[in-house]
Amino acid sequence: MRRIVASLNAVLMLAAVTAVAQEKMKDPPKVGHEGKAKAGGAKSAAAVIAKATSAAPPDIGRNAAVMGMGADGKMKELRAGTNGWTCMLDLAGDSMCLDKEWQAWGDAWMNKKDPPKPKTVGVAYMLKGDKGASNTDPYATKPTADNQWVVSGPHIMLLPTDVSQLDAYPTDWTKGGPWVMWKGTPYAHIMVPTTSMAKSASKAPAEKRAADKK
Repeated sequence: MRRIVASLNAVLMLAAVTAVAQEKMKDPPKVGHEGKAKAGGAKSAAAVIAKATSAAPPDIGRNAAVMGMGADGKMKELRAGTNGWTCMLDLAGDSMCLDKEWQAWGDAWMNKKDPPKPKTVGVAYMLKGDKGASNTDPYATKPTADNQWVVSGPHIMLLPTDVSQLDAYPTDWTKGGPWVMWKGTPYAHIMVPTTSMAKSASKAPAEKRAADKK
């Protein structure tokens, strides 16, 4: 178990270091008003491609396939890829790039079925951050008093090859390091911030608040 966790930590550290280094090397974005683009509301395929691929380091994004929402409301390929990665915008307009393990996970999440067990550690990039998600409910669409809504800055997401590996990480995002989102569900994964976490739209988990009072 220690060797497995050590290997996962090595992948985590390498992915985070690579993302930070390559993010600094990126050219200034050429597409303006990125925050106004939505999965089905971008003005052009080029705008969707530019925003979607900005989620990953340049050497991944430039060769990734890009999916976008067509006029009929269905996902379609806007650009073919050559490296096995797929980039897209979610319904909130947040950009993400997924490897093959995460693509299978995403299909399972969308269809509310159990995802297949990853054959290798899955890696997904959201280097532009997101507009928020529940830390406990995979299908929550807005914050509530008890669903631990978290607004994340730039981050990487990891899928371990063994669910027991999640036990090595906390579920508390306020500690500043990696944490487990959606633990106890089939969609649990590790969130890895690549910059300091901004103040969340939710308060810290109850167990941490209780500990702080002691």
